[in-house]
Amino acid sequence: MSAPGNHDLPSVTREVEEFVSAGGWDQPPQLFALVPTEHLLREQPDLAGQVDAESTLTPVAQEALEEPDLGVALAGIMWPPVVAGCALAQEIVILPPEAEADLPEGDSDALSRIAATHPQAREARLVAAALRDGTVACVLRLRGAEGELDEIIEHRDLAANLTTALLDTLRE
Repeated sequence: MSAPGNHDLPSVTREVEEFVSAGGWDQPPQLFALVPTEHLLREQPDLAGQVDAESTLTPVAQEALEEPDLGVALAGIMWPPVVAGCALAQEIVILPPEAEADLPEGDSDALSRIAATHPQAREARLVAAALRDGTVACVLRLRGAEGELDEIIEHRDLAANLTTALLDTLRE
């Protein structure tokens, strides 16, 4: 089996974001296994017309996360060796740095409520992905205001804590 190419992770991360976006906003976090396409097609040849055979990785949606605390949910995940990586899509609230500085320190639930009602808050969907070799990628979709287009931002370091947590699920 050939090793997944690092160059595919950003495109697979975009693919996950586009898939989740097709379902609209206000969705719970969604987890995906990133499986080598070659392996997937060998094990399930009936998928040949449904996956991109040119891509080295195929995202496979997982069951809904039952644990509401994302950190706890991720800490309990261990992937089988055939899984080359994973991706997580979640909706978040973004504040400008000057607004974040004004937030009181405290429990995360209270901070989330305050941030969500802040006048400068923006809704966003973050997709973070990681491979076993340590490669990471992130895509952020900032929700556009009524009648405006969404803005897409890609950068591997958008969610360092989340990509670290995803990498921890891949440790053998």
